[in-house]
Amino acid sequence: MNPTTRPVRRTRHLDCPLPGFIRHRGFSHPSTAGQLDPRALLAAPLSEVGGFMPDEVSREHSKRMHYTAYRMHTARTRRELRKWQQYYLELRNRIVVGNRKLIFRAVRAFAQTSQMAEDLAAECHIILIHAVVAFNPWMGIRFSTYAYTCLLRALSRQGKRAMRDLAKRALSLDQFVESEPPAATTLATPANHQYRLDEYLRADHPLLSAREKVVIIRRFNLTEQSESTTLEDVGREIGLSKERVRQVQASAITKLRKALTVSP
Repeated sequence: MNPTTRPVRRTRHLDCPLPGFIRHRGFSHPSTAGQLDPRALLAAPLSEVGGFMPDEVSREHSKRMHYTAYRMHTARTRRELRKWQQYYLELRNRIVVGNRKLIFRAVRAFAQTSQMAEDLAAECHIILIHAVVAFNPWMGIRFSTYAYTCLLRALSRQGKRAMRDLAKRALSLDQFVESEPPAATTLATPANHQYRLDEYLRADHPLLSAREKVVIIRRFNLTEQSESTTLEDVGREIGLSKERVRQVQASAITKLRKALTVSP
């Protein structure tokens, strides 16, 4: 932490929740009001180079954002508080919009499907907002470096959580048998196979028929809501004989094995 700055936590003032901010020791100096006045910066068009807000522009926005948060904490009236709050939100949002391509870069490094990319992009937007709020513009670190590192770390943590969740319900194809499923299903497939297996069982994926998906999901406990069941139990649920359920299961397993073997 720069010796001239210190973090101030979120709090309440005038019965209004206020954001945390990095407090610079010069904020209370009379000349700072003119130096960090956000109006001139906000009046200028959003500056981007190659789709990115330059780091120095992000830094200047960040300094004024923290200053406006400081002014929110010291406001004496609600009207004054709302004025600085508006400046704060505009500055914060401009930094987010100007650095949104960092989200796409980070998502491309982790997403394996288009659906996953959409989900990750939505979560990364929130992560980027947190990075904007936590960034210390007086430390000499580039904002793009700081924010991108935050995104990658958050996605890495999320990926590990997702792998643990999938491990609870994804099943190695080597354990698919035509009789009874093992009492406890454990994960033995590569990470990319786990994601594809989960995708193939989605209702809108064309690989398996609706009946095949029901049989596989119910037989091998592949959702949190379901429990593994016998061929006879599944047959009673969907109106098929035990032998017909066995045939549907075998057909689905063959398709899955082929898809996971061919897919990179």
